[in-house]
Amino acid sequence: MNAPLKHWLDRDGALLRLRLARPKANIVDAEMIRALHEALGQYRRHNLLRGLLLDAEGPHFSFGASVEEHLPGQCAKMLDALHSMLLELLEFPVPVLVAVKGQCLGGGLEVALAGSHIFASPEAQFGQPEIKLGVFAPAASVLLPYRVKQPVAEDLLLSGRSMGAPEALATGLVQVLADDPEAAALDWFDQHLHGKSAAALACALVAARTGMQKPVRERLQEVERLYLDWLMRTHDANEGLNAFLEKRQPAWNHQ
Repeated sequence: MNAPLKHWLDRDGALLRLRLARPKANIVDAEMIRALHEALGQYRRHNLLRGLLLDAEGPHFSFGASVEEHLPGQCAKMLDALHSMLLELLEFPVPVLVAVKGQCLGGGLEVALAGSHIFASPEAQFGQPEIKLGVFAPAASVLLPYRVKQPVAEDLLLSGRSMGAPEALATGLVQVLADDPEAAALDWFDQHLHGKSAAALACALVAARTGMQKPVRERLQEVERLYLDWLMRTHDANEGLNAFLEKRQPAWNHQ
């Protein structure tokens, strides 16, 4: 099987490119999480970097995380790995630009939320559908309120609906709307980051994000415990996940 992630240096080593490479779904499973973790570690100390651009092959950015890996016996390991990788992305020493086409859902949106700027095509859709499976999105519960107002975050987290790109732009979830989000992100990098000092950018990013990084780390631990110690002991969480895998409607008993 092909590697789940492609990575290379662009712009004479100034821009790190990461590309999810398992279309059409680009599922954020254990293998994808591990590949992202390894790539971030490999390039973290590359002192010429002034930006990172994350995009995806195929018509969709990502359908989300692996439902199978959310089942009891696997979800603790999966959440620990996912949240560790998201913190690495959130604390990466250069701005992270994310180019989104098509569906950007669940764990895929959580990955995008750890970036700095989201560039989206007009037809892109953003959502956290976990609630429909009887569970919730731990990382998005923490990260969304840093990007949009609390009522907007709760709308996505509690309804499970998808938000179109124009609405996402209006709420501040998306920063730029473009027919070709990859090209728009590259253009933004060339205009605003390429000519800057890598050292100055790294310091400016630390200064800008220090106020959110520690609270995010602490809150991720809290919601992870809530997910594992309370939610996964309920009937409905297990019923919802199994119903999805068995392609049937869940039978909730509200416990």
